[in-house]
Amino acid sequence: MSNIIVAFSKRENAVNIRNILARSGISVPAVCMTGAKVLQYAEMWSDGIVICGNRLQDMQYMQLAELLPESFQMLLVASADKWGDGLPDQVVGLPLPVRGYDLVSTVEMLLQNQERCRRRKRQNTVRKERDSGQRKEIDRAKAVLMERNHMSEEEAHRYLQKTSMESGTNMAETAQMILQMMG
Repeated sequence: MSNIIVAFSKRENAVNIRNILARSGISVPAVCMTGAKVLQYAEMWSDGIVICGNRLQDMQYMQLAELLPESFQMLLVASADKWGDGLPDQVVGLPLPVRGYDLVSTVEMLLQNQERCRRRKRQNTVRKERDSGQRKEIDRAKAVLMERNHMSEEEAHRYLQKTSMESGTNMAETAQMILQMMG
């Protein structure tokens, strides 16, 4: 579950937003009135969503958006004329007056987006681990070729590449075949 920070210059606005989300089953662990406090929370958490107004007590939303880590998204709840030229990539706008349904559905969309990002990050980590295992097999196959066929490392690598291309397999599969054959 993502960490949600609600930040408005007036505490009652922040509490109202938090209550709307809480009634819909969305947990809001942080409510604050300054950008500095938002940044403190952001340092503690790996990712999250900041729901804020145009202006906090100590900075505007644009300043906060620039200072937030890339893993955080921002939902700006303000009149549309406040973002006239458009919004930065990590900022989504919701114009005032905001209806509860629009707020909740927008936050749910952002939560789903963050979950997709988390899943993608986990998959990339798994792929990197798998690639390091494959890299070891390729290195072992090159070592066998170098020892048995008196090849340089570069020649062994080129041989693996060429054989891989000719057989229509990737280098890791080719390395496995060589290791099995030369045993």
